[in-house]
Amino acid sequence: MLDSVPVRLAGVAKVYPGDIVAVRDLSLTVAPGQTLALLGPNGAGKTTTIRMILGLAAPTSGVVRVFGRDPRDSAARVQIGTMLQSAEMPGTLTVREHITLFSSYYPAPLAVDDVIHLAALDGLESRLAQRLSGGQRQRLAFALAICGDPDLLVLDEPTSGLDIESRVMLWERIRVLAARGKSIIITTHYLAEADALADRIAFIARGSIVADGTPAEIKARAGTRELEAAYLALTKIDALEAVS
Repeated sequence: MLDSVPVRLAGVAKVYPGDIVAVRDLSLTVAPGQTLALLGPNGAGKTTTIRMILGLAAPTSGVVRVFGRDPRDSAARVQIGTMLQSAEMPGTLTVREHITLFSSYYPAPLAVDDVIHLAALDGLESRLAQRLSGGQRQRLAFALAICGDPDLLVLDEPTSGLDIESRVMLWERIRVLAARGKSIIITTHYLAEADALADRIAFIARGSIVADGTPAEIKARAGTRELEAAYLALTKIDALEAVS
């Protein structure tokens, strides 16, 4: 039986060959129905942390659990929907064919037409993936992440490269899923996006969590009204403290 807690990391470290420390003593829990924005500069350890949550990398030490299971366990994997920056998809399949194929990997997927509507792909069902615009491909990647009706969504830079209109549209879709009780982890370089969507924000610097709380709590800690100013202050100060 699966645990109700979507994600739990306890004392996790990841060291690559050459003694390159990507993550150090990181502990993090994502509560059911929570939207967490995991933010940090390039090389801070975000991608490695996400890869461990997805079971794509094993921790050097510590424990990573997804719904109480090793994330490589099939019972945990079918509860996760993933949208990665590096995702590639065959250009010769149509939008509907992609969604139908991905839906077949899950035991209780959403109806294909519901996925198409939720991802704002109406009218594009018969278009080949290779003929989609950049924004439309992003929406298809989002559709593939949600088609299995997962309880945990991991969205890595979901609106990267999108225009304002497309970005706001995707925000609305993410809010719909949050309202349905889905747990969501977002990584983004758009601080306004994190502020608009997240119940909770965690800043990571040099492989460690250096600030964790609601957007309001994070801003109050930094003594600012702007999340961007809080990010710059807290990641810089705490990162220096972490290695001093």
